[in-house]
Amino acid sequence: MALGDLFRLARGAFVLAREGVATAFPLPEPIPMPIRLLLGLARLIQRPAAGDRDGAERITRAVNRLGPSYVKLGQFLATRPDVVGRRMAADLSALQDNVPAFGETVARAEVMAAFGVPVETAYATFGPPIAAASIAQVHRAEVDDPITGERRTVAVKVLRPGVARRFARDLNSFYIAARAIERLHPPSRRLKPRAIVDTLARSVALEMDFRLEAAALSEMAENTAADPGFRVPAVIWERTSKSVLTMEWIDGLKLSKVDRLVEEGHDTVALAATLIQSFLRHAMRDGFFHADMHQGNLFVDRDGALVAVDFGIMGRLGAKERRFLAEILYGFIRRNYRRVAEVHFEAGYVPAHHDVDTFAQALRAIGEPLQGHTAADISMARLLTQLFEVTELFDMQTRPELIMLQKTMVVVEGVARTLDPQLDMWRTAEPVVSEWIARNLGPVGRIEEAAGTIGSLVRLAGQLPTLARDLEAAAAADRDRNLFLERQRWSLERLVWPAWIAALALAGLAVSSLF
Repeated sequence: MALGDLFRLARGAFVLAREGVATAFPLPEPIPMPIRLLLGLARLIQRPAAGDRDGAERITRAVNRLGPSYVKLGQFLATRPDVVGRRMAADLSALQDNVPAFGETVARAEVMAAFGVPVETAYATFGPPIAAASIAQVHRAEVDDPITGERRTVAVKVLRPGVARRFARDLNSFYIAARAIERLHPPSRRLKPRAIVDTLARSVALEMDFRLEAAALSEMAENTAADPGFRVPAVIWERTSKSVLTMEWIDGLKLSKVDRLVEEGHDTVALAATLIQSFLRHAMRDGFFHADMHQGNLFVDRDGALVAVDFGIMGRLGAKERRFLAEILYGFIRRNYRRVAEVHFEAGYVPAHHDVDTFAQALRAIGEPLQGHTAADISMARLLTQLFEVTELFDMQTRPELIMLQKTMVVVEGVARTLDPQLDMWRTAEPVVSEWIARNLGPVGRIEEAAGTIGSLVRLAGQLPTLARDLEAAAAADRDRNLFLERQRWSLERLVWPAWIAALALAGLAVSSLF
């Protein structure tokens, strides 16, 4: 444990206590005496005026003093209400990642280091920074198309110098704090503080490699190529590296400027529907969604299409989680609470020793008050929040990917409400959810699932002769076990034809089940 790490940790604790953040985190009872003493000390250090501020203001003041690592830690903890509590998570969600720019001269040096040529060679023009965050800042520049010679405007994202070293130092301090929390407060071990820091470290490492952000942009572009009213910027790959990302310049209005959108004739009601439906398509159809879709990262271009930027934080859902999400939303839309309960049990999220009917009863208590209301009265994000609260009563374990989905849904829905306060969330979501259900759980989906099962059986049958040969070779190398392996080889060879017959029989059953 280095002295510098302890000093940085002490400074962080002092600033958090000074701004009143340290006493705002929820702690389960009973609180051990060492932590009680630390909280008492924090109250003595706290500014007199800090207690009059709301949680979001306290946190913003503190992390702005502590630097980019703490901003990222706060934003990450906003996705873990199971750790910091729902109220604190909501306050952390208000954090804005805005810090002073590091200047054009430094950015030019970073570009030259990345590409090995002066900025004037890499770009036709290169302007001053127009936006800055904890990890990078953005410049407006121009490039000449090598084929057509046409000049295009681009956005250049440049990694903040020294940010990797700064994060590495602060992460060491976070690990010390996590170990101390586990030691001083044993009940907190179930939340795995050190694992939380591990996840933050991986997330930041990915976010600081712009090649991965470019790959996320490219993947999202492929996924959404045929989607109506939504697109992402094109990547300029020849001007992209680990520390510099060059992409298409988006000439449009931010979704935060609702009055300007109306003045320029954009249909905000249609934009709200497109936003909700696009997010649901990305989550359910693709299993790959933008996990930071706040107003600052969403534009409307001249054609009226939504354009998302800043793909540093992405979420992924596996096939099981996508089916889970689709069937839950569809079940609530259709008021089929029994099916929603069954989905939880089928996915293994709720332990089998609980009663399905009792769980369905709890779900009905959530769903029925929401029926027949518009967005002024109902929140799909609130529904997911209540759902996770109920599942805690039924021993459902924390699912980080679902928590990130819920957090993003809260943000997306909030943005949609600013565009259309009367948006009917259910009617807006139903076409996308119904399409997914029909595609994946209808006849086509059943055919594909059966084909996948048959393919696995065929591949297994085809591998049996190889397995037999491998056993024979192993027998030659190990004489003491030769008789046993020979018997196994003989048994496998006898299974080849029965396996083919079984595969064909299952294929027939799968096809017949469709009619």
